[in-house]
Order: sequence, then structure tokens, then C-alpha cells
Amino acid sequence: MQSIQLYIGEQRLDFFKDESVSITQTIQDVKDIKKVFTEFTKTFTIPASKKNNKVFKHYYNFDIDGGFDARIKVDATLELNNLPFKNGKVKLEGVDLRNRRPYAYRITFYGNTVNLKDLIGEDKLGELPLSNYNEEYSAGNVRTLLKQNPANADVIVPLITHTQPLYYDGGDNDHDTGNLYYNSGNKHGVKWTDLKMALRVHRIVQAIEQKYGITFSTDFFNDTNERYYNLFMWLHRKKGVVANPEQVIWVETPITPDGDSQGLYTLGDEAGTFGFYPDDYYYSSVRYYWARNNTDPIQIVVYKNGVQHYQSVTLTNATGFYSLTNQDLSAEYSIAIRHRTMTTLSISEIRLTANESLVPPFTETITFAPLTLLDVKEFSIPQQIPEQKTIDFLTGLFKMFNLTTYVLDDGTVYVDTLDNFYTNQRSITDAYDISQYVDVSKSQVDAALPYRRINFKYKDTDTFFAAFHEMQFGKEWGEESYTQKVDNRYVDGERYNVEAPFGHMKYERIYDINDESQTTIQWGWSVDDNQEAYLGQPLLFYPVYRQIEDGTTSEQISIIVEFNSDGTMKQNQDVSGRINMPSNSVSFDPAVSKANINFYHENNEFTGGTAFDETLFKTYYETYIVNVFNPKRRITRVTAYLPLKILLNFTLADRFDINGRRYLINKITTNLKTGESKIELLNEV
Repeated sequence: MQSIQLYIGEQRLDFFKDESVSITQTIQDVKDIKKVFTEFTKTFTIPASKKNNKVFKHYYNFDIDGGFDARIKVDATLELNNLPFKNGKVKLEGVDLRNRRPYAYRITFYGNTVNLKDLIGEDKLGELPLSNYNEEYSAGNVRTLLKQNPANADVIVPLITHTQPLYYDGGDNDHDTGNLYYNSGNKHGVKWTDLKMALRVHRIVQAIEQKYGITFSTDFFNDTNERYYNLFMWLHRKKGVVANPEQVIWVETPITPDGDSQGLYTLGDEAGTFGFYPDDYYYSSVRYYWARNNTDPIQIVVYKNGVQHYQSVTLTNATGFYSLTNQDLSAEYSIAIRHRTMTTLSISEIRLTANESLVPPFTETITFAPLTLLDVKEFSIPQQIPEQKTIDFLTGLFKMFNLTTYVLDDGTVYVDTLDNFYTNQRSITDAYDISQYVDVSKSQVDAALPYRRINFKYKDTDTFFAAFHEMQFGKEWGEESYTQKVDNRYVDGERYNVEAPFGHMKYERIYDINDESQTTIQWGWSVDDNQEAYLGQPLLFYPVYRQIEDGTTSEQISIIVEFNSDGTMKQNQDVSGRINMPSNSVSFDPAVSKANINFYHENNEFTGGTAFDETLFKTYYETYIVNVFNPKRRITRVTAYLPLKILLNFTLADRFDINGRRYLINKITTNLKTGESKIELLNEV
């Protein structure tokens, strides 16, 4: 028999004398291959002793203020025979009463990896610290980022339109179309307002680390892993244009008085700040009067000692005022205007009025130089990133690349592919021989395969080209369905889906309609099968930085940078050289890379060929799934009484040997008091 010690913080909990605790560990269960590593105990009870009552703050008494919060897990440590075993969390499930008195607390122990979900909770990507990647949203900067090499930048613009259809016709001179063919005299091309920015996925992962104090290992999340590091997320939060007022953040422009004023205020050390001084009067209030020459939405903001002191509601009236009462005579104040429209605003005057306790009140007007609010908006990454839960984003990456995770002794969260976990964490020649500890009186051998078909897919393949693909071929774009036949009959079992919570576009390589030659231009179209603007699930893609060519001749494409008041195209500019073209493959050249984010081996959109065979399924799932479907694969269930030298040291990457046969550990549930372990093993084939 072994003794169990459980600590919450520094406080050791009391146990019932005969209470047993069982902990279950699994890295990837063949019965649920979507699972990643977790460890947990079945709920067990501990006595409502004086010590435990103190730890759980007499939880049964709900009249106690500031009592124990059972809604959250608390840090805990498990020991066996006073030797470190597991770090994790304890969740208080409830209290059992007998004769109206507390008898026992019901608690559950969870491994640290489960804590990721507790830390992140329901938070969304927009809450991550990503504002340092904000960009100016203007025609010039969109054009620049369309040409920006993604090897040197974390924010780029891909050739994906949210509404406008694009084509290429070297013989067409019509205006107001999506013809990418550039001719300086023809007003057609891609509208700059139809393009949106994209952010490198790795920066999102780093922002998660920063916000939640997590450190992921660099086994998979690193800048040399091109299949991961080259991924970008399209910043498409709402369908349609970015310039809708609710999608664009307020830009703030400070205003500065014209010189000093007599008695009422004195300019501070910084331009635009001023203080109020009594001089010959006592000022009970100060009013900021403002007037302007239009009714575009603005907000008036007042700062006190650099901290926001007042913010008006959104204003559309031409004049108004704000009264500052009980002003701090030692403080400095500044004023700013917040705006988010494309039009120009002018502030003609703001007046400051001081009311004396005596009659008549003293009033003074302070004039401001005319202020032009620049025609510039900021593309706010937090407000433009898709509205997805952070935990769903991480889960999506885990499903795409078949990643597994657990917490290392130093607190680092290990993340790598399942294949690498089994090969890198322990040498495959290392194993624990547990033959002498196995209860030979009973064991069980079952079929390992619970499914007849496993589908690997994305949640959303409803954009135009992907939807057309399904209509044409009768299967979802990029979806892999794995099964096996025996004597022309499918094996028995249920269907099972592994679904990544992302959108998956099919892209189109454009032909020149004029002479039917191929261009080197590939684009994406975020519309539905009715060709209407579409939101869908968050989109991940690879930007391929490619030279624009018509056939084999270097060309330019046309981008519309200015519009007339009626929305027609006013001015276009050329874009030459290399631009960012969206792709599901890392490269357009299979000699450079055959890697792609399709689960199924699809024909490549750019080349039309089949050389890009390094799919997600083949690279990250095939070894495991093929072995599961192997007719020689079995699940062997045994009971063993493992000694501490094994319980305290084995990992789920280790193998167990039994009578000369080697097994992977699928699942192990251990009674920590008795050492009895019920083990599910997969024979190596």
C-alpha cells in the first residue's frame, strides 16, 4: 500500500483512511483520436476535518462572505509516499452532509494541461494583445502590403476579395469592372477597399503566450517549421467592406490652443496641455465650447494628467459644450477629437468659460487654429480579427496538424505532432518490462478499430469556388475520408469526423480571356454560391509571393485607389513585380515544397497537377490511422500492480514490454493507494 499526499498550495489535505484515488492518463485514444493529452481523477471524497474546512472555507455555509469559490480550479500537487508525482488543479465539486453537519468534500484532480482551457475560458481572439500590429488603412498602404514580402512581414494583404469578382482581359477597355489588366487610361481593376489584411498565425500564438503567461515549447511552434510559420489568418471579421463605421476604430487627433491666454489657463510643458490657475478669480466650472463645419460622427475627449477624464457620446451636431466642474487646480488638461470617417473635419473654435461665485461671471474665449482631421484610418487587428474563441483557434491547429500536448516539469507546455511525440520523447528501444507486475489471471484482447470511416475536414467550405467543387465532384473541398475494404466490403464500425474550425477556400488561377493564355495570378473570392458577400469561419492560408506574368511576360495588375462620389472608379494605379497570392500549398512549385493544408490529395489550383501530395492527412495522421486500421492491431487490457519506480517515472511516450511483446500505452488508470493499474495497450505492428 502507498500513502497519498495532496497539497493545495502549502496546505496538506486530510484523507479518509480507506479512501482510494485513481488517476487516468491518455495521450491519444484510438477511440477518440481528436483528444490531446489530459490526466484526471475520478471524483473522490476527503473528510470535512478542521484542516480541510479551513482550506475550503466551510463551503457548506453559504452565509460566509469571501468564501471558497468552487467555480474555479486551484493549484494542487499530488505525492506518492512523499515523492513528487503530479502537479495540477483541484476542483471542488460539493459537500456531503450527515445529520445537517458537514461530512466530506467531493473533489477532482486535473492535470495541468487541462488548465489551458481554464486560463483561456471563453475569451476571443480579439482580446489578445495584437494592437502593435495595427496598420494604416489607406489605398497606398493596402497597395504596399499587397506587394510586401511575407518573409519580412507579419501583416500582408493577399489577393482575396470580399465581394468583387476579378478576371483578366488584355483586350477589354470597359470601366468599372474587376478586370485586373492594367491600362492607365482604363478605370478598372481590383478595388483597394475590397482587400483586407492578414496576420501571421505565429504572432497569434505568441500573443496567447503573452496574455495568459503560457510558454509553448518550440518543437512545433517555431519559425523554421514552414508548414506552420508560413500560415496567415485573413482578417475578415464581418462580410463586406472594412470602412463600415462599426468596423473601424476611432482615430484620435489632439488639438492645441493658439498661444497663451490671460488669467484663465497657462500652457503646460507639453503642447496641447493647459492648467487652470485662480489668479484673481475662483473658477467653479469651465466649459469647452466647440463648433465645426459638418456633422460627421466625432467624440470629444478630455485628458487629465495624461489619463482620460471625459469622453462624450458620439456627436453629429455642429456645436456643443462640455462643463468641467470642480477642476483640479494643480492638474494639466488636454483635448482631443476622435473620428473614424473618410471625410475631413475642421474644428473652428473651442471656448473656455469660467464662472465666478460673484456676479457677473467672468468669461473668456480661447481660439484654436483650424484643425484638419487627416483622411487616415487605422486597421485595428483586435477589431478585425475573426470573432473566434481563442481555445477553438488552438484546438483547430491541434486538429490540423495532429498535435499533442502536456506540461513539462519546468511549466513549459510541450506541443508537437503525435508522431514526433512517440519518436522524440523516448527512444523506441526504451521500454519498461512490466511482465512480473501483470495479473495473469485475467486480461482482454479487443479489436482496436471502432470506426469504418474517418473523415478529416474543415468546418466551412462554402465559399464560391469550394462550393462549386463539391457540386462538381460530390465531395467537400480538401476533405479526406479514410476507410478500408476486405473482400470488396467495408469494415464495420461508425463514421467519425475530425473537423478543424476554420474556413477552407479553393482558389482560382486566372486566364487571360483575350487570348486564353495562363497568367501567374491566383486569387480568392469570399462570396457564397449566390455570389454575395460571405463571412464564414476564420480562414487560414499561405501567401505565395509570386511575380505577375501574362503567359511568360511580366505584367502589371490594376488597383483602384480612388472613387467618385457615386461609387464609380476614379483613379487606378499599376501594381507590378511580386504580389501575395493566396494558396493552400506553401509554394506553387512542388520542387520547392509539396506541403499543403488540404487533408485530401487535391489537384493543385495553380499548377493543376497532382505533385502536391504532402497533405495534412499524409504527413500528420496516416502513420497513426493506418496502424489503427491494421488487421493485426489489437487493444490489450491488463491489470498490473506497478511499483513506484515505474509510476513516478514513466511517460505516455514510453513502451511497456510484456512477455517479450512491446506495446504503446493507449490509456492507463492507476489506483494511487494500491498501485493497481488498468492499462490499455496497443501492440506494435
